[in-house]
Amino acid sequence: MVKETLDAPYSHYLFDTELSQNIDRRTIEEMGIDGFTLMEIAGSTAAKILLQEKELTHGVYLCGKGNNAGDALVVARYLLQHNVETTIVFLSGSKDLSPDTQKNLKLLKKFNSDDKLTFFDSWEQFTLPDEFDFIVDGMLGTGLTSNVRGDYTQAVEWANRQQQPIFAMDIPTGLHADSGKTMGCAIESDTTFTFGGRKLGLYLKDGPKKAGSIRYCELPFPNEFKEDCNTYLLDESWVQMKTPTPGQHKYNSGVLYIIAGSEGLTGAAIMAAKSAWAEGLGAIILICPRGVLSVYEQALPSIIKKPVGHRDDYHFKADHANSVLKILSEKEGALLLGPGLGREESTVRFVNEILSQNNKPTVIDADGLWCLAQVEIENFSKTDQSKWVLTPHPGELHRLVSDTGLQEDSRLQTVRKYAQTVGVTILAKGMPGIVGTPEGKSYLTNYNTRYFSRAGSGDVLAGKISAHLAFGQRPTVSCAYGLLNGKQKLEHYLKHHQDLPEPRDFI
Repeated sequence: MVKETLDAPYSHYLFDTELSQNIDRRTIEEMGIDGFTLMEIAGSTAAKILLQEKELTHGVYLCGKGNNAGDALVVARYLLQHNVETTIVFLSGSKDLSPDTQKNLKLLKKFNSDDKLTFFDSWEQFTLPDEFDFIVDGMLGTGLTSNVRGDYTQAVEWANRQQQPIFAMDIPTGLHADSGKTMGCAIESDTTFTFGGRKLGLYLKDGPKKAGSIRYCELPFPNEFKEDCNTYLLDESWVQMKTPTPGQHKYNSGVLYIIAGSEGLTGAAIMAAKSAWAEGLGAIILICPRGVLSVYEQALPSIIKKPVGHRDDYHFKADHANSVLKILSEKEGALLLGPGLGREESTVRFVNEILSQNNKPTVIDADGLWCLAQVEIENFSKTDQSKWVLTPHPGELHRLVSDTGLQEDSRLQTVRKYAQTVGVTILAKGMPGIVGTPEGKSYLTNYNTRYFSRAGSGDVLAGKISAHLAFGQRPTVSCAYGLLNGKQKLEHYLKHHQDLPEPRDFI
């Protein structure tokens, strides 16, 4: 099996609640770094960032009873020393606080030498200050398992109505730390300071909308305690995209075969081929039904065309398989199968025959996935499936996964389990983009991939991934390059335009 792990830095590990709590507990018990010290480091780091980047005069701190409140109190203490007035509201009173939070409350009161500190012991008592310029959310943290209720709901709704920026401690109140689901209601923060490890829920479902800008604050957690992590954040800061080195001959500079297109769907093949060609491949060989060859002759002058069948063949048929397999055997390289293939019954049999005998690294996209879903993927025993990359959107993923138990899981869990069970790499399109590997590792995008939900964008992405696979990159690396390439071009486009980009702008 192809080793698919990408080695992310610890700052880009994504923790679920169980792992986060275990790391915290082990650091306290095994390393002797107490919870109060961890809280001090967390809060002071957030405060220093705020002081360096913001001009602040008066903050309202919304606090619960747990350690999130303690983090907020540390921030308040540091800002108080810089003459930032402080109003603190304890939603459930200031009694029965967690031990470290109680300790920080006592410490904060000792620093109130200029009477710039005001406390309210309930939401009902809270009187809005005449002027304030920020809100700190220290209400509920990663332990939330039920919907936000009572005064917490009122406080969340009030905060979200304000014009002032909201800074959340570790995770916005009301956001589930694992799933990213809104638990009744949730704080819509401008910035979230996440402590010791990025929380998985910040990047799933509602997380990106609620968390705002995410600032990672390191804590002294031993790296060895983090090794049970299996989910990571893709970012160009650590995925170094390599520029391919040209070979002495076009067939030594990366060769990609594309099996795509049918009558009425030739645009998908054109978009994919142009996208792959833009990455600098030595040669792209488009295999197509002879009946649509004339379209490609005009649209793709730089691409080698290999038609099969007769002039009146406008889609792939089962009896084309031998001719296609012969063409595939001529050169080393990778294969992209699927864009615009169509869904004829004979095309399904054709795809079945090709995949059963093809051993090239292969990206299966669009109609190729539809054809694949008509048969059991486990039947392709002749092939090296660890070199397959499947690129489904949510509907295609659901169609591929016949296990109803997997279908009921979250999209991340489904991708992780299915990739591991079947032994393939999956790039699941959506928000976020998710890469699942045969080894059970997963990688998430950290930008708004909704821009790529337009027709044609998937073909462009498939072309990018296939090109890097043809250059000899591993499947997971190829997926990462494809996703980050899209991010860079999106950022460049939006810098100069306000309208939604067309897929062709990413070629």
